[in-house]
Amino acid sequence: MNAALDIAPEVGVKPACDALGVSRATLYRRRRPQVVRPTRTSWRALSAEERARVLRVLYDPRFVDASPGEVYATLLDEGAHIASESTMYRILRAERAVRERRAVRRHPVYVRPELVANGPNQLWSWDITKIRGPDRRVWFHLYVILDVYSRKAVGWLLATTETAALAERFIRETHETESIPPGGLTLHSDRGTSMRSKTVAELLDDLGVVKSHSRPRISNDNPFSEAQFKTMKYCPFFPGRFESIEEGRTFFGLFFAWYNNEHHHSGIAMLTPATVHEGRVDEVVAARQVALDTAYAAHPERFVAGPPIVARPPAEVWINRPTGQAAALGTPQEGSPSEKADSGDVRPA
Repeated sequence: MNAALDIAPEVGVKPACDALGVSRATLYRRRRPQVVRPTRTSWRALSAEERARVLRVLYDPRFVDASPGEVYATLLDEGAHIASESTMYRILRAERAVRERRAVRRHPVYVRPELVANGPNQLWSWDITKIRGPDRRVWFHLYVILDVYSRKAVGWLLATTETAALAERFIRETHETESIPPGGLTLHSDRGTSMRSKTVAELLDDLGVVKSHSRPRISNDNPFSEAQFKTMKYCPFFPGRFESIEEGRTFFGLFFAWYNNEHHHSGIAMLTPATVHEGRVDEVVAARQVALDTAYAAHPERFVAGPPIVARPPAEVWINRPTGQAAALGTPQEGSPSEKADSGDVRPA
């Protein structure tokens, strides 16, 4: 806020607030002179002597373990009234003598994951989703590992159950298939049972893979897997229900072949995931540029912005870009309406 106040006279209020992620209303409020208004005591308030009496009663050994409600009711039964129950609570709060009596679990503060990839096989995201089986109570479980940079599904498994042992085998086989060197990969997931299992944790330690987890109940911390599942379940040829696991495996074999090799992904400049994952971006972009140059040479009047330039995939792909960087670059913040569900948090090259 102080930085915004300092630069606002030079660049203007709106640019300063937009660059630093500060509300203009807050800045204007800070600019106003602070008026100190004298506090007035209600004529209904207890006097200092009466407040002291209430505290003496509440601290009395007879009532020291009783709630204000219990004290209030007991005194009423004895024909006495020194203050209302709410007033007793207010006096105790002022003395910092109110706390939770029960043993309540204190939830830890989870760190917001901030992960970046600037090439394939640096950052993977994995998740498990349920697939409808032949009957209402029958479900199959689809395990998918997605490369965050290229969006390629580098591994998938359809099984009848979700277990840590299956997850361990699936991750190991995918890791071997991609020939990942030790220490070169981060594996991100939500906090599902299989993801946090000791079996998977020990495997990742053995493979030299860094593990990362989303914060509880925050789906935006794992946006790429969530978006891939949405693309899968909303595609026109997704059947919705499978009569057998063999039918499901056949379908997903065809689906992931299409997704990796034919699907043009909006998050990677409408290239296919396989193109980006295999390092063929320059080749494909050059061919596209030739087509655009030919079209421009034939009809330059149709390109009002000048010679067209082929879009390239982002140089960096983030899960939760640091807030300061996002504001400075004009990148949509986490959870903003303008953020595309299937594109993640990216920066053009």
